[in-house]
Amino acid sequence: MTNEQIIWAHRVKLRDDGILVNTGRMVPIVNDDGKKSYVAEPEQIHTFGEWKRRGYIIKHGEKAVSKFPIWKHTTKKAKNEGDSDTEQMFMKVAFFFKASQVGPTADDN
Repeated sequence: MTNEQIIWAHRVKLRDDGILVNTGRMVPIVNDDGKKSYVAEPEQIHTFGEWKRRGYIIKHGEKAVSKFPIWKHTTKKAKNEGDSDTEQMFMKVAFFFKASQVGPTADDN
C-alpha cells in the first residue's frame, strides 16, 4: 500500500470512530469489479512535518489523534567516491493531527 492509501484507510476508520468529521464532499471509489460508489470524505490529517511544510504549527498542548506506520524514504550517502548513494524505504510510526489542532506559524501572525 502507498502512504496515501494507508492514510485514507485510517481517516475513514477515525471518522467511523467519531474522532474525525466529514468534510461535506463525496469521493468516488472504484472497487475491484470496476463499480463506482461515493464515500463521504473524512477531514484531513497530516504529520507534524507536513503541517509545518504547509505553513502551520501544532497548537500548544495538542496530542496526536492517531499514530500508525507509514513509508519513509531515505538516501544514504556513499562512503567512497565513485560509489552510488543507497536509497531505502522502511515503515516508521508517524503521529497525525487534524486541522482543528493547528494554527498559522508565528510568521503569519
